[in-house]
Amino acid sequence: MKYKILLLLVLTFSFLFPSLSFADAAPGDVIITLGEDLTEEEKQAILAEMNAPENPQIVIVTNEEEHKYLGQYIPKARIGNQALSSASITIGEAGSGLDVTITEQITLITEEMYANALITAGVKDAKIYVTAPGNVSGTAALTGIIKAYELSSDQAIPEEVKQVANEEMVETTKLSEKFGAEDASALMAKIKDEIAKNAPKNDEELRTIIENAAKELGITLSEADIQRLMDLFNKLMDLNIDWNQVGEQLNLAAEKLTNFLQSEEGQGFLEKLKEFFISLIDAIKGLFSKEA
Repeated sequence: MKYKILLLLVLTFSFLFPSLSFADAAPGDVIITLGEDLTEEEKQAILAEMNAPENPQIVIVTNEEEHKYLGQYIPKARIGNQALSSASITIGEAGSGLDVTITEQITLITEEMYANALITAGVKDAKIYVTAPGNVSGTAALTGIIKAYELSSDQAIPEEVKQVANEEMVETTKLSEKFGAEDASALMAKIKDEIAKNAPKNDEELRTIIENAAKELGITLSEADIQRLMDLFNKLMDLNIDWNQVGEQLNLAAEKLTNFLQSEEGQGFLEKLKEFFISLIDAIKGLFSKEA
């Protein structure tokens, strides 16, 4: 999963609210969010899984809070009636970036979706791990991370920012179901990057940006898709976003991936990928040989 999130960083690493940060937390500090409906045994198991430090800062998330922030975007049945998903947030050095890892128990929200929503909400420079005792949507963890951010930084995230962050996450989910998570995240990033370079002056220019970004990725958007994206990005542009900073952070992300690919770990990953394709080709050749 970490290779997927490294690719995601290139596609979506845009800090929309650079003035917000985990201001009162020092690098290395750990904040834990726990769903209120976990049993005591489940809480202890999750803390052990996260390798939580002794006496960590803990934020409790309620099911009511999940519905408050996500209820108008996600069907109530998918959110459920219990808050179970949990997260650990390790504060990173300034400029270290956002790194999200989820376990297989999180079934609705992907790493890409967490990253997109959290970036929009202003969360940055943190390593985030999301898990649960069983298969759940992951909405409690998303709500908890944003709540933990507010408490640790002693700064309230404006309500409209939370709403747009959640709306962006849900829109990415919809696009992911049609085009796959990577293409959906890439589309969002391309649109943001183009807005950073050439701010659209009207709806016609915004539509052109969206259509061109989709075309570059080989994605065919419906009129309904385009309209939803226009509505979303119009809301984003109405907020106080430093789009120059967005472009700069996208470039930083690309540089990070380049450094990774040149590293020993990155080269090992590429070698494994190469071996996989060689073995796949050999298997196909073997099938044809048997048929002959």
